[in-house]
Amino acid sequence: MGSTIKEVFLGNAESGKEGMIPSNVFKAMVRTDILPLIFFSLLIGAALSMLGDFGKPVIAVMSGLNEAVMKIVHWIMYVAPLGIFGLVAGRIGEAKGFAGFWPELVAVGKYSATVVLGLGVHGIIVLPVLLLVLGRRNPFNYFKGMATALLNAFSTASSSATLPLTMEGVENQNGVSRRTSSFVLPLGATINMDGTALYEAVAVMFIAQVYAISMDPAQQIVVVLTATLAAIGAAGIPEAGLVTMVIVLRAVDLPIEGITLILSIDWLLDRFRTTVNVWGDSIGAGVIETYESRDSADTPATA
Repeated sequence: MGSTIKEVFLGNAESGKEGMIPSNVFKAMVRTDILPLIFFSLLIGAALSMLGDFGKPVIAVMSGLNEAVMKIVHWIMYVAPLGIFGLVAGRIGEAKGFAGFWPELVAVGKYSATVVLGLGVHGIIVLPVLLLVLGRRNPFNYFKGMATALLNAFSTASSSATLPLTMEGVENQNGVSRRTSSFVLPLGATINMDGTALYEAVAVMFIAQVYAISMDPAQQIVVVLTATLAAIGAAGIPEAGLVTMVIVLRAVDLPIEGITLILSIDWLLDRFRTTVNVWGDSIGAGVIETYESRDSADTPATA
């Protein structure tokens, strides 16, 4: 177990596989080792944010490149339904008709039910309990104030597109200060993808089961860690989790083509996990507001 986790962080010199901490970042780029690139990008981002005015030109260039890539992804999504249709038709043909395809359809149905159940437990039980215990707020009233934003999140499958409604619901309906919401919510829409992380972990385990690959406890821990890191790098656009899932699959040496098994249902599951992402962001704002108000009340007034 220890050697497996060490291999994830430092790599394997014998196989030439880079770990999460790259020995040569350019080599990781050439080999498309995504996990070390994300780790390096986080370090660069932290350094640029601390440089102040010196780092702003570099940040502007990176932001422009990011927007360009997101636009390309949007173009791809327009033709994605045709590709999904072709993949499903190919699988049915390989199975010699729909009768042979039925067991796979049942497996995908069970996988979808597992994802929805996990997201439901997290969104209906875990997050409201955190809001009640840490935020000292009524989860039912808080949910009513966020209903419009959550419905929009389910409809658009984009936490970034829902951000204005999320801020409106948090501020106007639930009484969170603009100071807190303007800091927590944009940050959460970028890196707090708890629903996506849960979905990717379940999806990877499903793919491993389909390919009859046994996952030991150490590999399952690696899946959890890499799914969390990969979710941080996921963009707030529809089906971005499919892109970052490649990171998790490669971390445990699972076949990347296994993603095709879940493409047909991902458009629906994406809406559920985006709703949980937005719900988690709003609850985070409520909790931070409670502690912010408490700290402000405890700070003595200066003459």
